[in-house]
Amino acid sequence: MADIPLQVISENSSSERRITPSWSITQLKRKLEPVTGIPPSSQRISLKTASKETIAVEAADEDTTLLSNFPLSAYAELHIIDTRPASAKLNFNDTSGVEKYVMPEEEYERKSDSVLAWKRAEKLGRFNPDASSLEKAKIDAFDFEIKSRGIEVGKRCRVGGDDARRGEIKYVGEVKEIPGSIGAWVGVHLDEPVGKNDGSIGGTRYWGSESALKHGVFVRPERVEVGDWPVLNDLEDMEEI
Repeated sequence: MADIPLQVISENSSSERRITPSWSITQLKRKLEPVTGIPPSSQRISLKTASKETIAVEAADEDTTLLSNFPLSAYAELHIIDTRPASAKLNFNDTSGVEKYVMPEEEYERKSDSVLAWKRAEKLGRFNPDASSLEKAKIDAFDFEIKSRGIEVGKRCRVGGDDARRGEIKYVGEVKEIPGSIGAWVGVHLDEPVGKNDGSIGGTRYWGSESALKHGVFVRPERVEVGDWPVLNDLEDMEEI
């Protein structure tokens, strides 16, 4: 009888495996141990068929009961439950006790097949001889946007041309917590809690106090439109009902 591909699912793994119907239940459990990490004696197996019916794969004599006695079908799900108490289970997802190798910086610098070596060869990033002038040009461009748009702390604005994202400018300047960013950002406290934060980012608070409501957002100057943007009154439309 030909092998049948089944989806083998346990707490710590999920993979497609080819199952031979002529195996006994005992043979199956032995083969599943290296796949799931569960000892045969602690496995409780069930088969979920295409019709979503769940059938227990068990028998009084599992040494002689063959898998062909069960309605195996291609890509059905074989679920394996670990019956051991939690204290006896190995947690394969916890890597806190695993010693990790960290390559010394000097060794990484000497490697010829690393990302760093590629950047150096292609003169990218800090290896670009014009990097400092390019960074300065970016910073100057952001500063120009701030001045030309009249961006100042305390002014009303809207963000990204979205009339529903109105608010007040609370911060103008660099935000070191945003990875890889240079130049100025504009911190806006939106009227509605449709932002990304509460005025803090990466553990640094730029305005306000801790809140579960996300009124804060940091955007580049070109996305900020300063003007007479009063708080929207959603009840205005109710006056003519």
